[in-house]
Formats: sequence, structure tokens, C-alpha cells
Amino acid sequence: MDPIIILQAGVASGTVLLFATIGEIFTERSGILNLGLEGMMLIGAMSAYKTALATGNPWLGMFVAMLVAGLLSQVHALITIQFQADQVVSGLALTFLGTGLSMVFGEGLSKAGAVALLPSFSIPGLVSIPFVGPIMFENQSVMVYLGYLLVPLAWYYINHTRPGLHLRAIGEYPAAADALGINVNRLRYFYVLVGGMLAGVAGATISLAVSPGWFSHLTTSGQGWIAIGLVIFAQWDPIRAAGGSYAFGALRRMILDIQGPLKIFGLRNPFYYNPYWGFFLQMLPYAFTIVVLVIGSREAIRKRMGAPAALGLPYIRGERGL
Repeated sequence: MDPIIILQAGVASGTVLLFATIGEIFTERSGILNLGLEGMMLIGAMSAYKTALATGNPWLGMFVAMLVAGLLSQVHALITIQFQADQVVSGLALTFLGTGLSMVFGEGLSKAGAVALLPSFSIPGLVSIPFVGPIMFENQSVMVYLGYLLVPLAWYYINHTRPGLHLRAIGEYPAAADALGINVNRLRYFYVLVGGMLAGVAGATISLAVSPGWFSHLTTSGQGWIAIGLVIFAQWDPIRAAGGSYAFGALRRMILDIQGPLKIFGLRNPFYYNPYWGFFLQMLPYAFTIVVLVIGSREAIRKRMGAPAALGLPYIRGERGL
């Protein structure tokens, strides 16, 4: 197993998780929990693939994916913000809705043939940096490089701008933000939209860059749920989210390589052609996600990890408390 190849593939596939995780960070920072990432990513992947197939323009496919996933996210926003419904139930329903719609409108796409893809290229100069250059800057998709830019921009926006301060305020103490003249519900609608659009970008990145050339109900393979777990793992911080996303991407690639016929330390690979070990290894990222979600569901631990105080709680103007 070549560590450079594993890490290079980890950066590429981790970019999918990165977009979805940062989008969910924006949403949860505003106080809205959206468990519908999987459905939004899947409908984004379908929309991007279908549009690129019909028009030959992958950038138009990316735009349509952002638009469709963003519109779908507003269903969740309407239900949870306007009607104060349970955010967990609404998010799960959104996953089922997005999955169902993508299967209906994406029927037959698994055999549709070649599609125009987003460009991949190396960055001269940076690619020659020892070890880091081949991993991060050699023949990577344009979406990988956009991911590099998104991380510091999202971190700076959240922590060092006035709109970022408003975002943190409506997620921590919406009543105080409202008293200062900040329109809590309008901003929550906006950040749910931002999260949905970035989930659409994540889905489109799969079908047009990372695993291009096909679409089915297995396209996202549960990566939306992993992204939700990564939000807690990253403590709602974009920089930590980047590290977690790339680490998970590398782990998923390593799991594939470790099942191959290559020898490990000169010994026969015990995982080679062993279906039981294969299933166990493929289960590990999702098992970790479940553990993180269970731990993150405990109120005391969530407070220590820095979860927004009003996360999951509807804001009703005039009521005491959050």
C-alpha cells in the first residue's frame, strides 16, 4: 500500500464530506439541526449528473445541484422554523423525500453512459513540495482546490466577521439577538439554504468529479450521515472538519486497499478475499459515526464540546429562555 496514493485519494473523496460538513456547520450554528444531508446530497448528485448528461456542461450541473438541494432544504426550514416542528423528525423525512425524488427522476441514469466531468489538474510549483505536493496538488479535481479555499473562508466568516457574529448569536441566544434587532428566523432560513446548497455541491462532486460516470441510490453510500457525525467530531469548527473529512476519506480508501492481494510487512494479507473481514472493515466509518452521534446526544457532553446552546430548539418570539 502506497501511503501517498491513499492520502491523495483520501483528499479527493474527503472533499465530498468537507462540503457537506461545512454546510451542516453553518446550519447548526444557526440553531437548526438538519438530518436530511443524505437526501440533499443524493438529489444533488442526481441533478448534477442528469444536467451534465443533457447539456454537456458540468458547471451547469453543479449549479442545478446547488439550486435543487437548496430548494429541498427550505422544506425543512419551513417545517422547523415556521411551524416549530421537531427538527429530528423533519430531517429524517427530508432524507426519505430526497432519496425518493432522486430515484424517481434519476431512473435509468445508471446506464446512461459517459458524462462531461469537472476538470482535474496539477498546480505547478506546489506539486513539487515533498510529500505534501503529490498528495494535495497533483491531478486533483477543481472541487478539491475549491475545498481548500472554503475551509479558511468559512472559519474566518464564522469567527471574525459581523455576519458570523450574528450567526453565532442566533444559535446561542436567539432571544438576545432578536432584542438587538437581528431577524432570527430570516437568518435561520438563509443558513439552512446555505447548508442545503453545500450538500448539493457535495453530491455533485461525487457524480462529476470523485466517482464520475454513474448514478444510483448507492452514489452517496451514507456519506451524509458521516458528515453529520463529523460536525460533532469537529466541534462545529471548519478547520477541524477539514481534518476529519480528509482522514475519513483516507480511511475509506485504505479499507479498499487493505482487502487487495498486496502483502503487508511481507506477510500474506489476511483480509484478502475474506468477505467477513471486508464487511467488518467497511462498517468501521459508520460505526464511528454512530458512536459520535450517541456521545453528542448527551447534553452535558454537547456543552463541553461547544454545541450551539439553541441547537434543535425552535425560537418563538416573546417566550422566555433561548
